[in-house]
Amino acid sequence: MLGRVRSLQFRSGGATLSYDATGRGDPLVLVHGLSGSSRWWRRNVPALSATHRVYVLDLAGYGQAARQRALGVREAAALIAAWLDHQDLQRVTLIGHSMGGHICMHVAALRPGRVRNLVLACASGLLKGSLYRLALNLPRAALTGRLTFVPRILADAARSGPLNLWRSTTDLLRDSVQDLLPHLAARTLVIWGARDALVPASLGRVLAAAIPGARYEEIPRAGHVVMVDAPAQFNALVLDFLREGEPQAS
Repeated sequence: MLGRVRSLQFRSGGATLSYDATGRGDPLVLVHGLSGSSRWWRRNVPALSATHRVYVLDLAGYGQAARQRALGVREAAALIAAWLDHQDLQRVTLIGHSMGGHICMHVAALRPGRVRNLVLACASGLLKGSLYRLALNLPRAALTGRLTFVPRILADAARSGPLNLWRSTTDLLRDSVQDLLPHLAARTLVIWGARDALVPASLGRVLAAAIPGARYEEIPRAGHVVMVDAPAQFNALVLDFLREGEPQAS
């Protein structure tokens, strides 16, 4: 019987991936976004781990791995892909928020034989513009979400530090997934907060339209951190999507 394990680490190429795991079933991997941490999934893990083995990652430069240098989105994707190989995980569901969704698209492209399902929550990847313009939207993004979560956002950002945040932001703004999207083989669910002030819902609709067979869902009162703003709706959408993908009993 698989129990809960905490603060495991995987090292490859000089970088470290930290993660916790809980639950039983097919693997489900949660990847946080820019300035985030594994704590951002606290309202989602109990529901998801009832039917899946849930792995909650802290990317290099964030959370439990905050003392490291942050990786670019493609470097982070390569590290996660190597970890999937090391764990020999099959039938994987990747769920990524914001920059984490951006990374997950690259992982799905690198390991199509391992990644069965892809859930993209307010994912970057098509976001364009300057670092300055993105910074101007941050206060509005915080105010359109759950205000009680703002201290967690600020604490995790401080823990990562300005240099790691700058590295990650400049890298994700340089990287586009446009050419990847038509070739993604994983079943894909795109979830967006209608009030997202950081990565507009219009980009979510474009993203979903470019991925073959992708389903798009928008949660009306949620902002950028959609899985925190509307956890019950988010969890229900994910679990329904995963149930639909299971083979039907004859």
